[in-house]
Amino acid sequence: MSFHEVRFPAQLSFGSSGGPERRTEIVTLASGHEQRNSPWAHGRRRYDAGTGVRSLDDLELVTGFFEARMGQLYGFRWKDWVDFRSGSRDRVPEATDQVIATGDGTTRAFQLVKTYASGPASYVRPIVKPVDLTVRAAIDGVELFDDFSVDLTTGIVTFDDPPQDGAAVSAGYEFDVPVRFDTDFIETNIAAFEAGEIPSIPVIEVRV
Repeated sequence: MSFHEVRFPAQLSFGSSGGPERRTEIVTLASGHEQRNSPWAHGRRRYDAGTGVRSLDDLELVTGFFEARMGQLYGFRWKDWVDFRSGSRDRVPEATDQVIATGDGTTRAFQLVKTYASGPASYVRPIVKPVDLTVRAAIDGVELFDDFSVDLTTGIVTFDDPPQDGAAVSAGYEFDVPVRFDTDFIETNIAAFEAGEIPSIPVIEVRV
């Protein structure tokens, strides 16, 4: 897939709108009861980059970024200011934030994940775009420093030695969302912009 490992200007995504999307198929039976099913194993996020644009300088920056991505052709990184850390948004990541796997004595490589839990339900989200120099890892609660590596393009953590059988493998990190523009056209009107009208610049998450 065509993807550029470059982040959309974070100062502009800070003011954007958007969030996670799910797809649910609902069938209403003759009795009035419903059958609900989701064809998606994972949610998909949508954003509007236009709502983060506050000046003509911002608009110029977005236009340059859009042209460099050739519209929808190339994906890029996006910082979701609501959800960009393994733990709480306002806390620096710790190596024990997320249990990502259980060691088996053989496997050395593990996918970063983030678990969202509420009541008896939970959802495990693969994290594929960790941020450089933010990933921390631990085995059975003991943080490691020079004994692992991270692929920043896939979110795979590889340990020098396989964690022992039954050991809890955990990690903490910051991450971006892989996205692309969901349009090949940005309509700008300087007069309208100065009057308070902001162009809509849709962005959508992509599977990588």
